[in-house]
Amino acid sequence: MKLIKVKAKSIFTRSKLPGVKWAINQYVGCQHACLYCYAKFISKWRPPNYGKWGTWIEIKINAPELVKGKYVDGWVYMSSITDPYQPIEKDLKLTKRILENLDKKIKLSIQTKSDLVLRDIDIFKKFKNIEIGLTINSFDGETKRIFEPFSTSNERRINTLKNLKEEGFKTYAFVSPIIPGLINLKDVIEKTKKFVDYYFFEMINVRGAGKEFMDILKEKFPKSYNILKDRKKFLKFIQECKNIISSENIEVRGIATHN
Repeated sequence: MKLIKVKAKSIFTRSKLPGVKWAINQYVGCQHACLYCYAKFISKWRPPNYGKWGTWIEIKINAPELVKGKYVDGWVYMSSITDPYQPIEKDLKLTKRILENLDKKIKLSIQTKSDLVLRDIDIFKKFKNIEIGLTINSFDGETKRIFEPFSTSNERRINTLKNLKEEGFKTYAFVSPIIPGLINLKDVIEKTKKFVDYYFFEMINVRGAGKEFMDILKEKFPKSYNILKDRKKFLKFIQECKNIISSENIEVRGIATHN
């Protein structure tokens, strides 16, 4: 893994994501190396010698200083193009130092795939408005190895939601990516609904996931691939998912279809 230390001019960036106004991306790039990652387009704006997305990380070493004494209105999302608790965070503690310096009146929404987030519970409790979400899907065994080789298991993520809820935090599940034949939506909801306040669902973004993802999907899971390539079948799948979601007694903040 190539680590590139940089100094940022600012750390709060405007976000167009629903429900949030700002984003903090203290890292650019992610060790999880998820095959479907939509942020890989950023590689186009980096030097060729950086290498393939998932093999390098930019570290904004001055990020903790940039948040000191700063207050922004509206929800702040951590993070939109990286995971704030990817493996490198365990040693660098960059996210932790940012949290320590952030104005505790800021409305903060954290999203991760890692149970490392539990490390910072004591800091979270100092914020007046905070919510913590985990990305959840059904990847296990071969699908986990192919699509999310270096992320925390879904079982540990669900246990993390349980622990956060027991600590009194507002929690959410970001159920993504929803791929035909590779996710049991009812099972995901059943395993998490006791521990989350709301859900956000996202169908696989075929364009964002890119050619490599689709090529591997075609090779390993041709039935899933064929549904994604057939608009009529994919729309039917989306409707089936919406029917499952609406049949559950849960709060849903959004369903992104990318369609």
